[in-house]
Amino acid sequence: MPSARGSLSWSPAAEHPELMAGVVAGALADGAVSSGVAAAEVATIDATLADTEAFCAAYDVALEASANCVIVAGKRGGEVTYAAVMILATDRADINGVVRRHLGVRKISFAPMDEAVSLTGMEYGGITPIGLPADWPVLVDAAVAAAGPVVIGSGVRASKVLVDGAALAELPTAEIVDLAQH
Repeated sequence: MPSARGSLSWSPAAEHPELMAGVVAGALADGAVSSGVAAAEVATIDATLADTEAFCAAYDVALEASANCVIVAGKRGGEVTYAAVMILATDRADINGVVRRHLGVRKISFAPMDEAVSLTGMEYGGITPIGLPADWPVLVDAAVAAAGPVVIGSGVRASKVLVDGAALAELPTAEIVDLAQH
């Protein structure tokens, strides 16, 4: 039966920095995260199975226990605001409505892949809210915060992180927002 732990072998993330992007391991190591995030676990996966549906099917992880991080770029008056949006894999975030209004921008879109990768220091398909630039808002959907253990990216495609969804709301720039389209 699919679960958050699935069929993976999880280990304390803080003990395995080599399994995560440098910025993610750095955030865990420098104490810039809450104790809940610091308690995260990490597991290696086949990088070709990093995309959510393939990952969940291959490793028996429940879709509702998988949270995706998307990077958005909002524009207003020539200024660009980047933000991370955390949403359960079973839901879709209301980017053009709720997220756009919450960030106070006129136009919003998913950040282009090359921008997302260069600005985060993470691999596309592995981007996570842990270790993002310090001034970026992290919008955590209320369902993610209430989900219990969720699987998220590790900054690289070859591993995943398991963390309590409520701990993501404790990241320094995080806010819980009702983001899912209904």
